[in-house]
Amino acid sequence: MGTTRFHGFHGRSTEGFRDGLADSSGDPRTTRPYIVRIVHVLLLGSAAGGGFPQWNCWCPTCRAARDMPGRAHPRTQSSIAVSADGTHWFLCNASPDVREQLGRIPPRPVPGTRHVPIDGIILTDAELDHTLGVALLREGRALHLYATGAVVDTLERDSRILPVTRAFASVHVTTLQLGEPAALVNRDGSPNGLRVEAFAVAGDPPRFASNQTDGHTVGLVIVDAASGARCAFVPGCGALDEALLDRLAQCDLVLLDGTFWSDDELIQLGIGDRGARAMGHLPISGDDGSLERYARLPVRHKVYTHINNTNPVLLTDSAERRAVEAAGVVVGDDGDAWQL
Repeated sequence: MGTTRFHGFHGRSTEGFRDGLADSSGDPRTTRPYIVRIVHVLLLGSAAGGGFPQWNCWCPTCRAARDMPGRAHPRTQSSIAVSADGTHWFLCNASPDVREQLGRIPPRPVPGTRHVPIDGIILTDAELDHTLGVALLREGRALHLYATGAVVDTLERDSRILPVTRAFASVHVTTLQLGEPAALVNRDGSPNGLRVEAFAVAGDPPRFASNQTDGHTVGLVIVDAASGARCAFVPGCGALDEALLDRLAQCDLVLLDGTFWSDDELIQLGIGDRGARAMGHLPISGDDGSLERYARLPVRHKVYTHINNTNPVLLTDSAERRAVEAAGVVVGDDGDAWQL
């Protein structure tokens, strides 16, 4: 695992009181305490499907990860966790590495013999590397899933992940409507204070999906109702149009698709016959790649995640890595954390 880096602390305590605020009358002599909330974001896994190094791959970056771990260390598959209070956590995507990843969530006192450290799971698509973890969490006995109708349909009919999971646990599904915020709730049903909005992005549905209904691939914006802090999670994205850039520009933290460095990356390595765009991923490099536009966004924290094992930005000493960092963008790593 990579060394945990800490980002984004604004000098505010998780829970505290501040004096000297005027009340609603505007009288500065009247003070009132208030609680400051902080949104916590953990990058649990930063690799694309298969992780890094991929078990069957000996491309240059995977070789480096095995032979020279100082240049490229292992990463698990794409997922983040978000909390408004450091206690109640929501997964965004549930990867096949979920058991290992949940160990990154700060522990809290456990009153009994069993404890589920997450309050819900939010999905960006129905790909196996983002949903197999749902079935692996079946011991939780009760799961709350947030996903679009298109994603839920694919999990029901095609991958059958939901029927399999329901054989072991109850699964409550909140269907996300595109462009409409939905409130997140804790496991006990109490309001959490976070809202999630799903929005369609360019991308392909899973190969096994029997339909291509709108909403099969989405990005997420998670908003804290109290502080207004906003985090965007877009691990799969085939295009950056002006509407999407405008949406991302409103956020404090953006975690964006960094799957491939170049469009012909897999073709040049002889391990694939399709380009990045054909697979629903906008490459980082080039005049029409994501970096040139992403770097200009007025966002405090800009991060690439969902990085394929072939991408040279995984090498800490590569020219590609230096180009990304020089543009003011972070190559996300497992364990990175932000407070907004």
